[in-house]
Amino acid sequence: MIDKFFSQFKGAKLSTEILSGLTVAIILVPEAIAFSLIAGVSPIVGLYAAFIMGLVTALIGGRPGMISGATGAIALVLLPLINEHGSAYLFPAIIVGGVIQLLIGSLKLGKFIRLIPHPVMIGFVNGLGVMIFTSQFAQFQVEGSWMHGAQLYIMVGLVALTMLIMYFMPKLTKAVPGALISILIVSGIVITFGIQDVISIGSKSSIKGALPSFLLPELFNDPSKILGIVLIVLPFSFKVAAVGLIESLLTLSVIDDITQTRGSGNKESIAQGIGNILCGFFGAMGGCVTFGQSMLNMSSGARTRISSFVAALTLLAFVVLISQYIEMIPMAALVGVMFMIAIETVEWSSLRIFRKMPTFDVFIVVIVTVVTIIFHDLALAVLIGVVLSALNFAWNNAIRIRARKHTDDLGNKHYEIYGPLFFASSQNFMEKFDVHGDPDQIFVDFTESRITDMSGIEAIRKLDEKYKEVNKQVTFTSLSSDCQELLSTANIIIKKDVRKDPTYAVIYDA
Repeated sequence: MIDKFFSQFKGAKLSTEILSGLTVAIILVPEAIAFSLIAGVSPIVGLYAAFIMGLVTALIGGRPGMISGATGAIALVLLPLINEHGSAYLFPAIIVGGVIQLLIGSLKLGKFIRLIPHPVMIGFVNGLGVMIFTSQFAQFQVEGSWMHGAQLYIMVGLVALTMLIMYFMPKLTKAVPGALISILIVSGIVITFGIQDVISIGSKSSIKGALPSFLLPELFNDPSKILGIVLIVLPFSFKVAAVGLIESLLTLSVIDDITQTRGSGNKESIAQGIGNILCGFFGAMGGCVTFGQSMLNMSSGARTRISSFVAALTLLAFVVLISQYIEMIPMAALVGVMFMIAIETVEWSSLRIFRKMPTFDVFIVVIVTVVTIIFHDLALAVLIGVVLSALNFAWNNAIRIRARKHTDDLGNKHYEIYGPLFFASSQNFMEKFDVHGDPDQIFVDFTESRITDMSGIEAIRKLDEKYKEVNKQVTFTSLSSDCQELLSTANIIIKKDVRKDPTYAVIYDA
């Protein structure tokens, strides 16, 4: 076990891993603060989440090199809960969401996240990008009123400067993150020239440099009320679990393609669950895998858990040692960084390939994006996209079932079925047979077909009954062993042939 753990570090370039981890940690700081403000909580809550999620997934996550922390997706899911019930419900929601993720991973259900169609994923990230962008508009308000005059002009100017630096910096050098340089330059300008009317992080909330400590959520102090609290947060917890796993496993799948290796969705689900549970008990807002930072880590050459471990510890060191300097960062710089993150989150390439995509896939991308923007509900948008995609898939396969027919030299009728037999195609399947016009012996061959559910089994049973009613015998061939077992108690004649009867295996995370 120990040898297996250390074997993953073989061939790692230590300097690359450490430098990449340091770079990622620097980027995580402003993002964690900004996502905290999106959720309406203290920046320290987001910074603790970035540390805890990063550390846990670095140690036991589904694949090396992925970076976890506070994310916009989780912040946006939690915002309605905080607005409706108050910030005290934040930590119970994170804990329950973590338990759900832990159960999903333990029951090996993480693989089903891979069933989400690509158009749904595109709509998800597009909607997420728009929501992150629009959520920053609140920073242009002071005590509920919109900024105006010099204060507004200064804010817009600093935001624009931050975005310009982030845009052009990678064209000059990629050695230092553009987000870091832009924050340092904008902060330096504000401090050096003593620019007035600039709101800083410290004016929003104090970031006290200290280690996170165990803290039982205050709502759990009365055991008799725990069930009621769980029922209140449960809908939001499901969204936290779903959105977190979608973003995490989407990132895992992309990194799998980049590295030509295979991560474990179930291990990642377990790690995310444990991380969120710890976040809830240590005063953190929870989180999941951060797509942008994971891609940055990969592009920097990191391939092991060392980089993500270094990133988590460095982040904590920033909080403990230099929190007073973090408080001096202007909010305008964070808004500019988040605007750029939102722009980079949107899958702009989807606009270029719309004409090359099937019409229904374009519809799915648009509907998931629009639902996300209108209802501010990422989980609902993904659910609608998956359901519509499944219905479209079912319809397309329902109309594809066919039957080749021929009569042999002995006068027996043969039906060769091709296409899947399931709930949507069972009616079309029944219409392929001429019960009254067929001879006394009928053979139905499933070599090119697959029975996928109980509706398909029921269709076979009904077909057998119809032929029996007119004193004719139907024999089914090339059925899979599971179908044979289900039909064995129904007195249906099945011709078994070990050379032709198919066996279907299921691929899952080892």
